[in-house]
Amino acid sequence: MADITEKILEELSKSEPRDTLELASLFNQDHQKIVGALKSIQAHADLVSVEQQTNKRFETTEEGKHIVDNGSHEAVLFNSIPNSGMPQSEVMKLPYGKVGLSKALAAGWVLIDKSGGAQLVKKKVENIEDTTWKNLKLIASGKFDEVGEKEKQDYKKRKLIQEVTTKSFLLRKGPEFSLTLSKLETDLTSEMIASGNWKNLKFKAYNLDALGVPPESGNLHPLLKVRAEFRQIFLEMGFTEMPTNNFVENSFWNFDALFQPQQHPARDAHDTFFISEPKLSSKFPSDYLERVKTVHSVGGFGSVGYRYNWKIEEAQKNLLRTHTTAVSARMLYKLAQEKDFKPTKLFSIDRVFRNETLDATHLAEFHQVEGVIADYNLTLGNLIGVISEFFKKLNITQLEFKPAYNPYTEPSMEIFCFHPGLKKWIEIGNSGIFRPEMLLPMGLPENVNVIAWGLSLERPTMIKYGFNNIRDLVGPKVDLEMVQRNPLCRLDK
Repeated sequence: MADITEKILEELSKSEPRDTLELASLFNQDHQKIVGALKSIQAHADLVSVEQQTNKRFETTEEGKHIVDNGSHEAVLFNSIPNSGMPQSEVMKLPYGKVGLSKALAAGWVLIDKSGGAQLVKKKVENIEDTTWKNLKLIASGKFDEVGEKEKQDYKKRKLIQEVTTKSFLLRKGPEFSLTLSKLETDLTSEMIASGNWKNLKFKAYNLDALGVPPESGNLHPLLKVRAEFRQIFLEMGFTEMPTNNFVENSFWNFDALFQPQQHPARDAHDTFFISEPKLSSKFPSDYLERVKTVHSVGGFGSVGYRYNWKIEEAQKNLLRTHTTAVSARMLYKLAQEKDFKPTKLFSIDRVFRNETLDATHLAEFHQVEGVIADYNLTLGNLIGVISEFFKKLNITQLEFKPAYNPYTEPSMEIFCFHPGLKKWIEIGNSGIFRPEMLLPMGLPENVNVIAWGLSLERPTMIKYGFNNIRDLVGPKVDLEMVQRNPLCRLDK
């Protein structure tokens, strides 16, 4: 490139102006290389002045080249016809026979004789002049100015020639013309300023409109995008978000306060991650603890309880919370301590932990989405209505409810929706009305009911983004590019 720039400057010093197309031919170089070298010269101040030129010329197409080599279609057809004539069916078999016949008839060179029954193409004149062939030869040799404008437009219409536009640059010496390129400085240093040397140097122009390198930044995981949409739906429905920053919980709030018996399989180490340090908790509301103990062991509030020897040692065990319902229990107890009961709507979206066997649909750590409403005289109809409205905002309208069992809700319902992609009903959540054995020991009024429902965050995210294996969404094998390229979540509402 340096050799080409020097050659351009040398030629420009001999005579000016010079066209880049002319220089490309002179140096036997591709025109784009000449233009690239010109850009390098332009970066060095005002060595040359540049004026863009637009050159239009005609060149033959593939069909036009065929005519240059063989003659026009009409002339070839004329020369192929014997004096006795040729059946029209045979004429049509000639190369470009249809076009040749049409043009020969229009020129008055041939006629079609129908007197003998079969249509014969006969010569109408003895000699012809193939002007189309002559003109296309002139155009092919670059002498397109010698061809009339009318003929060129006709050949262009017949797609025998095409107009080609070439852009080039006309070069002249600039105010700072030189035969050599001086190195331009790219940085202004403190040494240049201190010595004053910067006054004698030439600097490369700064492009202040350049966007620069995009800064590195984090990207929201698909789970966070769907979580943001869920959170917005809860807020639109008037819910308040619960604090869920305590991943470590004790068995009392995680199980006992929810009227879940201490012999329940979920409280086994095969299902729950228990903490070794600190192993036990010691601070509990003493009067509430006694009421929970009583309702478990001997019953109360109209219930016979579980009739077993309730142990404080089991309630003290610390664990990684298995559900965010433990947070709901704490919030409901706090609500019960208020002087006057106030109807409340709460929600939470956060992580829970269970000792699960990992597979395509299960993880040991996942997210639970939970909604809770405490109000007077709530019924199963209220629960179904609120759930239907919630899922309607998720664009899920085909719902079915199936009776189920939960230790802390009665009645309980599993929630199913029809998945159009899978074309089947799938379970998406669980719901129910909290039992009196859970609510009344807290101190809530007897005519206050609490309805609740929950679902995982991972399953709707997998459906939304088309994942079949949950380990492609969460875990050490996740493709980080997937996190970057996935769009924002927008639930059709």
